Amino acid sequence: MEKGKIIFLNGVSGAGKTTLAAALQEKSEEIFFAFGADTFVFMCPKKYINYEPESEAVIYKAVSIMPQTVKLFSDMGYNIIIDHVLSEHGAYEFIKPLHDYPVLFVHVICPVEELRRREIERGDRKIGQAEEQLSTLYPQNTYDLTVDTFHNSTEECADKIMALIDYPEKFTAFKTLWAKRGKDFLKKDCN
Repeated sequence: MEKGKIIFLNGVSGAGKTTLAAALQEKSEEIFFAFGADTFVFMCPKKYINYEPESEAVIYKAVSIMPQTVKLFSDMGYNIIIDHVLSEHGAYEFIKPLHDYPVLFVHVICPVEELRRREIERGDRKIGQAEEQLSTLYPQNTYDLTVDTFHNSTEECADKIMALIDYPEKFTAFKTLWAKRGKDFLKKDCN
């Protein structure tokens, strides 16, 4: 069975990933299932969905099954759009099982001032969260495509992604990251 395509939208909170994922679903003639870290967070009991330290372990358990869920969907031939904020450890959790899969790795960006404005407007995020994530976002520069949701409309960003979706031979970022860091990642398994 042919593996389902994976569009992986990586960027800080408020960059526009969720809005872009919805636009991609509408634009594509193929069916793409979309989910992000928030999907898994909201599977947790409501009492754990907060910024308290005791909630982190529960939320981590839920989010930690994401890579295997993505793998399962793709193995079954389903196309997926992932909306996530990767740290180095999180990247390892995805790259290890998916480096040989058809992953179009997209960096979703917008200026810091706009991130701040979006946080205030949304009202459901800790102010400053996106800016804090900028320094820990992984990777900083190895992507198949970068889209800017401030300088381009959501439609324009979606068009750029859709222009590549039928060319999986151009999906090289995950393979490159695995080639560069795979041995380092495997060492982490042994520790």
